[in-house]
Amino acid sequence: MARPIWSGAINFGLVSVPVKLVSATSPKELRFHMLHDKDGGRIQQKRICSIDGAEVPWEHVVKGYEISKGRFVEVTREELAAFNPKATQSIEIEDFVDLEQIDPIYYQATYYLLPAKGAAKPYALLIEAMRRARKVGVARFVLRTRQYLCAVRPLGRALALSTMLYADEVVRQDELEGLPDAGKPGERELKMAEQLVDSLAADFKPEKYKDEYRAQVLALLERKAEGEEIVAAPQEEPRGKVVNLLEALQKSLAAAKGEKAAERGERRHRPEHRHAARARRAKKSR
Repeated sequence: MARPIWSGAINFGLVSVPVKLVSATSPKELRFHMLHDKDGGRIQQKRICSIDGAEVPWEHVVKGYEISKGRFVEVTREELAAFNPKATQSIEIEDFVDLEQIDPIYYQATYYLLPAKGAAKPYALLIEAMRRARKVGVARFVLRTRQYLCAVRPLGRALALSTMLYADEVVRQDELEGLPDAGKPGERELKMAEQLVDSLAADFKPEKYKDEYRAQVLALLERKAEGEEIVAAPQEEPRGKVVNLLEALQKSLAAAKGEKAAERGERRHRPEHRHAARARRAKKSR
């Protein structure tokens, strides 16, 4: 069971709901250590001064901010601590906005907010009020001496809190190079692209998407741990550039329709589908 990493309250207006913060995700990232290929020993990283080449102990390591190339301004931990935001143990909702107005590019990490003891009723009230209003709370709170902008929203039976980037942390598109001119595409290509999108449309089911890379690497590691000798397969040549857009759309659309037809045929042969079809025919014959 996930342990709370923060306790406090959600505040909006004069209403306060005591809550606990727990992680909503559990990333399954593969982590590798650096080893010496000769004897398998772990590689240790040392703090080496770029000027005299000597190893520097932690007590002589300070923070520095580069203000120009090769020029740093040193700052002490005590100086930085003076600007640490005050931990108020509260999530202060400043505005309620439509969820559609927040682009996913702003989201970082997501947590669950659970009701503290005795707070189940106001907690459920807040969830239902936000759900009916179709609103998301934009708030600020302090976690581990850092202030975060965040979005608080209903997610199933719980409240979810997603930390967010500030506006100046998102790269503006007018700073990008290589974006196409806003010219109108050809009507024939556009209709085929719309058909292709429609043929691939489906409900989002997160369990459908698997981390195939992680599964393959774990299987490889297990085989190597058992002493199996692995011969790396040759890499495939990269696919060439699409020369004829219309031809590529036609082939993609045909392939997508073929896959959909195959899926429908597979479903028709499933026992539960056959039983349902018989039930519908029997109902019509009455």
